[in-house]
Amino acid sequence: MKKVAIVGAGQSRYGDFPDKGIKELFFEAYKDMISSVDNGIDPKSIESAYIGNLGSGGFQLGNMSALVTEYCGLTHLNTMRIENACASGGYAIIAAAMDVLSGAHEVVLAGGVEKMTDVSGMKQKYWLGVSGDTEYERLAGTTFAGLYALMAQRHMHEFGTKREQLSMVAVKNHKNGAQNPKAQFQREITMEQALKGPIVAHPLNLFDCCSTTDGASALIICDADMAKKYTDTPVYVAGFGGASDFLAIHDRVSTVALEGTKRAAAAAYKMSGLSPKDIQTAEVHDCFTIAELLAYEDLGFCEKGKGGQYMEEGHTKLDGDRPVNASGGLKSKGHPIGSTGTGMAYEMFNQLRGTIQKPARQVKGAEVGLIHNVGGSGGTVAVSILRR
Repeated sequence: MKKVAIVGAGQSRYGDFPDKGIKELFFEAYKDMISSVDNGIDPKSIESAYIGNLGSGGFQLGNMSALVTEYCGLTHLNTMRIENACASGGYAIIAAAMDVLSGAHEVVLAGGVEKMTDVSGMKQKYWLGVSGDTEYERLAGTTFAGLYALMAQRHMHEFGTKREQLSMVAVKNHKNGAQNPKAQFQREITMEQALKGPIVAHPLNLFDCCSTTDGASALIICDADMAKKYTDTPVYVAGFGGASDFLAIHDRVSTVALEGTKRAAAAAYKMSGLSPKDIQTAEVHDCFTIAELLAYEDLGFCEKGKGGQYMEEGHTKLDGDRPVNASGGLKSKGHPIGSTGTGMAYEMFNQLRGTIQKPARQVKGAEVGLIHNVGGSGGTVAVSILRR
């Protein structure tokens, strides 16, 4: 089977940027990506582009992929918007990899961009809510915080998960994000702060929830046989998988597992020939702190119900045996929806190559990493395994 590799990766700063639109944000990531290609790359050699985007606050839905690639001077290529809710970026990677594997193109761009801070909180609720089951969830008054709060409550009920274990996720990820110059929130929080935040949806408080964010990211994916033309240290896409599940959580067999994660991960493990024990570091979709604990379990890092204990034992800290969300995760780095999956790959590209800007955040010796990108409350999931 043919293989594909990532030979360049770029990301904008994540945050709140009232003076930048999606064109400017994506161009920032694009320039960073081009400059990261060790031996240089002619932009004209990029043949196709897949851009993750939920809708930029409801603006510029039509032809947005052409809009942002055109702004980068890429008017010659096939370009396509990929929308799968919060997993749009992860699916852009899969689409780009399949394009190259099919033989249609040799050099492809996978990216994502979102502008989330230009709309009111009320409009954000409506806009983001349609990533779930609109009829039975959003129109009934639920929010994503409310849905994940139900998952957290059930996890606590079934497995004895502690409230403190949720806050440990937030404290860990903010500590990592404080060392990330591209993160939205570059500051640590204490356990006391994390526990005493204003309640959003019991048991989740403000510090259990990710933010709304502006940002963009971009990758160059090419046929592995030509990767050494661009760099001596390519990062190979060893395996990937995408899967879906019921959008409404009341239709699911369980509210304490994301079956989409299990199925997407199983496909990625099978394609790569690897297993959970081979994963040395991971970027997982911590839109809410309970989501990170569920990811530990559903990706096979620990047994079902043991996610809180796995966190508390320190396995996923930077000095643990399997660091998770060294970037700061969605919680601290930020969650610009369409960019999140490709932003995870940007982080993993640099982790596996040993090119993290601040050494304190570098996972030492990592050669195999996993990225996990969830759409909505688990209706769509993309998992990719990257290898140096």
